[in-house]
Amino acid sequence: MAHLFTRLLLATEHSEFDTGAESVALGLALRWQLPLATVMPLVSNPEYEALAPQIAAHTERNAAKKIVQLRAQAHTMGVKIDVQVRRGDEPYREIVQEAQTLGSDLIIIRRRGKRSFLANLLVGEMVSKVVAHAPCSVLIVPREGRLWNQRVLVAAEPAEPGHQVVATAVAVAAQCGLPLHLVSVILTEGQRPQADAFITAMLARAQLDGVIAQGEVRIGKPFTEILASVTRSGADLIAIGSRGDSPISRALVGGVAQKVMGLSEHPVMVLNFH
Repeated sequence: MAHLFTRLLLATEHSEFDTGAESVALGLALRWQLPLATVMPLVSNPEYEALAPQIAAHTERNAAKKIVQLRAQAHTMGVKIDVQVRRGDEPYREIVQEAQTLGSDLIIIRRRGKRSFLANLLVGEMVSKVVAHAPCSVLIVPREGRLWNQRVLVAAEPAEPGHQVVATAVAVAAQCGLPLHLVSVILTEGQRPQADAFITAMLARAQLDGVIAQGEVRIGKPFTEILASVTRSGADLIAIGSRGDSPISRALVGGVAQKVMGLSEHPVMVLNFH
């Protein structure tokens, strides 16, 4: 079958926090027999380089060393890798622009970087901005995250965007040869008939694509119920929509997606549609 994703882009600083993202990206490239484009963003600008040339030179040497390590790691796995360093004031802009330049259809990135005054955030500020502005879907991987092999869980609402989210998740499950678990969270019992009809229709669609699927409707706080469903179903990949229908919602990613991204023990695929 044709690959759903064919142009992978790993965004990494090759730090201890990037271990999970790098492992998953290399694993996907190997599994799907794809080359792995990689971007390493460096904070830099002409003023910084002029005022602190020794620090800038040290940063460049450190980046070169990391690139050698990444290439060796990929070579050992038999993965073709192309690493590009991009310099700029805002790392997220460099990642997004590289994805636009390459026509990437999936960015793979860590969940959080080093601890700082932003450490209380569930998802790192840079990562949130990448998800909000990315031209494609983004896979957020926790530090200890690993390539999935059990079940794909998709969380979707009974509305038109939900149909698109489920269709993509079904394709991911089919490509990975895994079963699918569909969950739709409602706030009141009165919404159940619509949610039940949505689940039934989406399960039938999955069956047509040869994917074994089951579904459930849950009542409560969306992110709480989604994570509870992950545990109950044994899923190790979560697919969710970004809710990017306005500049404000894109900037915030969406409260539900943000919390699921930040609290999940497993990789979370945020699906962006353009």
